[in-house]
Amino acid sequence: MTDDSLAIENGYAAYGDPGFSRYLRRAILASAGYDGDDLSRPLIGITDLTSDFNPCHARMPELIEAIKRGVLEAGGVPFVFPTMSLGESFLTPTSMLYRNLLAMETEELVRAQPMDGVVLLGGCDKTVPAQLMAAAVTNVPAILEVVGPTMTGSWRGNRLGACTDCRRFWSEYRGGTIDDGEIAEVESSLVNTAGTCTVMGTASSMAVLAETLGMMLPGGASAPSPTGARLRHATATGRRAVELARERVTPGQILTGAAFDNALRVLAAIGGSTNAVVHLLAIARRAGVDLRLDDFDTAARKIPLLVDVKPSGELYMEDFHHAGGVPALLAALASELDLDHLGVSGRTLGEQLAGTEPGTWQRTIRTLDDPVGPTGALAALYGSLAPDGAVIKASAASPELLRHEGPAVVFDSPEDAAARLDDPSLGLTRDHVLVLRNAGPVAAGMPEAGSLRIPRHLAEQGVRDMVRVSDARMSGTSYGTVVLHCAPESAAGGPLSLVRDGDIVRLDVPARRIDLLVDEAELDRRRAAAAPAPVRPPERGWRRLYAETVTSASDGADLAFLAAVPRTAAVADQGEGS
Repeated sequence: MTDDSLAIENGYAAYGDPGFSRYLRRAILASAGYDGDDLSRPLIGITDLTSDFNPCHARMPELIEAIKRGVLEAGGVPFVFPTMSLGESFLTPTSMLYRNLLAMETEELVRAQPMDGVVLLGGCDKTVPAQLMAAAVTNVPAILEVVGPTMTGSWRGNRLGACTDCRRFWSEYRGGTIDDGEIAEVESSLVNTAGTCTVMGTASSMAVLAETLGMMLPGGASAPSPTGARLRHATATGRRAVELARERVTPGQILTGAAFDNALRVLAAIGGSTNAVVHLLAIARRAGVDLRLDDFDTAARKIPLLVDVKPSGELYMEDFHHAGGVPALLAALASELDLDHLGVSGRTLGEQLAGTEPGTWQRTIRTLDDPVGPTGALAALYGSLAPDGAVIKASAASPELLRHEGPAVVFDSPEDAAARLDDPSLGLTRDHVLVLRNAGPVAAGMPEAGSLRIPRHLAEQGVRDMVRVSDARMSGTSYGTVVLHCAPESAAGGPLSLVRDGDIVRLDVPARRIDLLVDEAELDRRRAAAAPAPVRPPERGWRRLYAETVTSASDGADLAFLAAVPRTAAVADQGEGS
């Protein structure tokens, strides 16, 4: 790179005098200890999402130092800058409400600040998808790194990992099989170290997909947070960021149709989070790739479950890492992947996988000839309850409930469900279908409320699963027969708004159907009789902008005005600013 191509020499603050802008910038940088030699090198931004409200990121400062070391070793200059941190369990009503805000903030800061490349360091559930959404449109060389998953803990001989085991033991507590003291002991043992959930929840799924998309160096998705492997990968990421800046390799060259095709196959193979469906749709939309809900189902019908990690399997992310991580999984799937795809490593996927295969000594990552489970780990459903589609993680559902008919009991909001689910007067049986509405993007920011708890009296009888249907999401660490993301959502006039207590709902996952067995004439009568829902948008700020512009879950729940722009326009805009 020549000096005049460096970001530090472009995109000045608009004082009406470019010479003065350059002079002032260098004067201020001199006060921070930077001289001309420093400023003749590629400047690499590093995002810092450290927050006391996000314990998953507790080790991020150490990782930042490792990335900075790599940048310096490769001849670049690291500049750390903060963006908002989305702590999954600390945000009301849901971190999903703020994913698009983080994506906007990251995009704007990468565009506005003088950097030749950027390391997007995230981890907790919504941070990685937000960063990928931003990277897709900024036209600045970018590479992803994550904080990594936690290590497992132990309680009375039970190996524990957040958060699938959180839910399992909470169900046992509600069912009366463990007491107050025991659940308190479990609580203190579930999250053993810093890091993201050590199961194939949303954080791990998105890390795996970031690596598959080619936006992360090989081996980065699974190295546990407390390990030297995590630090070494961070250092290598810093080095590679400088090389990408010099080579001008941008995300637009990486986030191609082939990248997403590979990601869909990997998502099926890992039995990944249903949230990844919404996130990949949003990222593809930003990248200008035509990705649709049917594409997920097509891939899942062909690819069996290959990874034995909870909630679809029995093991944990540290086992997946020791078994070879994403490189070993991609090798197992090689015959189904586009091996010509080129990612941030600078090598094609085929070159990257040369000599790699799942070790015969392990059983965590299986082969296509010896899978963990059948095809169809994720399924897209359609029908009278979801004309625009819904999703279910079939690999984490009860097989006997994948075909089920039962009477509906309707809850009008997550709060309504929380207040009434345990009411014995509802007369709920294991055959009932729990229907939750007004929990989609417009109505509620799309919280992880879809995996409704089993009513207490049924839990005490040993019931651990029921069919649940909603326009909400569920945690990637959840399990059960849960139909999610029904679109259009009820607040947008979707069919969930017409369901009444006692209506028969039919779920048929093999046929990819979710239907309300009420004749069309009666539904027309209900539509005509229903008073218009009093839609009261939030009064101000981000929540109002979100409610007024968010798209359907089937389109990624992004903001309508953030669709992909033509590549030429994006390049021209970015070139002027950097």
